[in-house]
Amino acid sequence: MESIKMVKVGIIGLGMLGNAIALHLLDSGFEVTVYNRTKEKTMQVKEKGARVATSPKEIAENSELVITIVKDAKAVKEISFERDGIIEGNHAKLIVADMSTNDPTESKNITKEFQKHNIHKLDIPVMGGPNVAITGNLVMMASGNKEIFDHCKNVFEKIASKIFFLGESGVAHSIKLAMNLQITMLALALSEGITFVKKSNVDPKIFLEILNSTYFKTGMSEKKAYKMIDGKYDTTFTLANLKKDISTITNAAKSLGIKLPMIKKADEVYENAIKDGFGDIDYTGIIEYIKKINELK
Repeated sequence: MESIKMVKVGIIGLGMLGNAIALHLLDSGFEVTVYNRTKEKTMQVKEKGARVATSPKEIAENSELVITIVKDAKAVKEISFERDGIIEGNHAKLIVADMSTNDPTESKNITKEFQKHNIHKLDIPVMGGPNVAITGNLVMMASGNKEIFDHCKNVFEKIASKIFFLGESGVAHSIKLAMNLQITMLALALSEGITFVKKSNVDPKIFLEILNSTYFKTGMSEKKAYKMIDGKYDTTFTLANLKKDISTITNAAKSLGIKLPMIKKADEVYENAIKDGFGDIDYTGIIEYIKKINELK
């Protein structure tokens, strides 16, 4: 494929992450077309100069690269292969890159389906929230056809400050799920550690100060944990969204024939937290559920 720099980018899915990426690409000089089922979510990017499409088909017709950032594999299939989907807007230069968090097997199957329509598809899940995406500093994990990946690099390098090309289709989603497994456990470990010391009549900020003086510290313990103590959350990734990814991890583990007892338990904890009404806050708000079951204020 010719190494001509892409300028026309389509984005399907204007959640917090998709919105931030669209805004940054607009600021970077790209022609951006967007589609979202809830049209109100397109208003901010429209004001910045984005074209708003009426269907995924229209996105495909007007884009060289279509980035999908939707809920799950089912949603990817709907916008791709159903009526007025991406494949109906197919043209010779079209490439699709899926940034959704999906089961690796599902991702491979979606790639194969696109291939039937002579459309190249890449996997490009990322780490980092909208606050990072707005400055183009996400970490991207990519897999698929290397030549196609290289052709899209001028776009990807605006979205992410670090990019890891990992090989064949599905691999990037495997790493993404493993990364979200880490996030899940860190949020729970901090929640339980803070609760434990607080119940022991110790200021949890002392616990964090000591933790962050060791090599056990993390970005979460240095930044988000203090907000967890104060019950103040800047929602960058909702608890409900992480629960969806946790379920994807448990299902993927089952298909691989492996047992991951901790993530299975985490799935249960997050499910209970959502039932208790904490689904719409930041995922680190899992501490609110831990506090509730321990009758802590």
